Amino acid sequence: MTKISFATQQSNFFRVLKDKVDLYFVTNNLHPSGSRKLLLKSLYQIIFAVGLYVVLVFFNPGNIISAGLCILLGLNLATIGFNVMHEGVHQSFSRHKWLNTFSAYVLNALGANSFYWKVKHNINHHTYTNIEGHDADINVKPMMRLNDNQKRHAVHKFQHIYFVFLYGLSYISWVFYDDFNKYCTGRIAEGTKKKMDIKEHLIFWATKVLYIGVYIMLPALMLGFVKAIIGFLIVTMVCGLFIATVFQLAHVVEETSFPLPNSNTNKIENEWAIHQLNTTANFGTKNKLVSWVLGGLNFQIEHHLFPKVSHIHYPKISEFVKETCKDYNITYIEYKTVSKALKSHLIHLRRLGRALPTL
Repeated sequence: MTKISFATQQSNFFRVLKDKVDLYFVTNNLHPSGSRKLLLKSLYQIIFAVGLYVVLVFFNPGNIISAGLCILLGLNLATIGFNVMHEGVHQSFSRHKWLNTFSAYVLNALGANSFYWKVKHNINHHTYTNIEGHDADINVKPMMRLNDNQKRHAVHKFQHIYFVFLYGLSYISWVFYDDFNKYCTGRIAEGTKKKMDIKEHLIFWATKVLYIGVYIMLPALMLGFVKAIIGFLIVTMVCGLFIATVFQLAHVVEETSFPLPNSNTNKIENEWAIHQLNTTANFGTKNKLVSWVLGGLNFQIEHHLFPKVSHIHYPKISEFVKETCKDYNITYIEYKTVSKALKSHLIHLRRLGRALPTL
């Protein structure tokens, strides 16, 4: 696959914005990484998840209570992914490299693989956001059509309804199919290959076996196979639905664009920073609980422009981004609430399910 690039004739937009952000950190004597509050929040979320697991597996509450706790555990695991793993893979969780590395490997404890995620997410998604054939996050073909450049099938007419089921299955697919497919083929993302060293091979297999043991085998021994599998499906479906929905609200909504490179030059029309603004949306940024739970992923614009800065700084950075966007007449896409962003995502899915592909 031919590598694409962005416009080389750049405006001063990102340089001016970056100067403002840099000055903010210097003036206030702040480090771009997370603070002690982030560490404490993360410890709380991990302890709460362990507590839920212990109650479910070793105390065996009634079926109704267990189902409710499984839902909570699924949500809890997603929040750990948002707040701990996601910050770790971007090296923004802590100023200490070892703690960032540890945080990134939390993804392995959740069943997936941080080695593959770093390449797929940090490189492909953050560089080629919403570009068909390059951003793997918008490649849910053939069951989902997420932009006008993808082929339409009859089944897509109902994608705004069945997306709930597919998003729920995404986590199970990630753990038991996607990672193994990458491992066997060596193809991590769209047009991207990267070999594992011996350490990563060992980590891959050790953590996969450990995941199966902790999440399936031990519960089956303690509770019985049927109950363990039902609980596992509830946890993973809830976790998958939560994670997939959050990421889709940030990029796959009515106002975001899905640009294609020029067929002659293989370049995107805009410079990288403006491309991020055109393909990314914020939502519910005034809701502190949403920001706390999502690890600032509702400030997706700020995250894409400054991926190595912890989400604890995004509320302030967003002021600089809005101000600079206004000065340069650049659209800043933001939905005031989560519900409005979700509505926009559903409208987008419904339109794409009925519309023919762009020629």
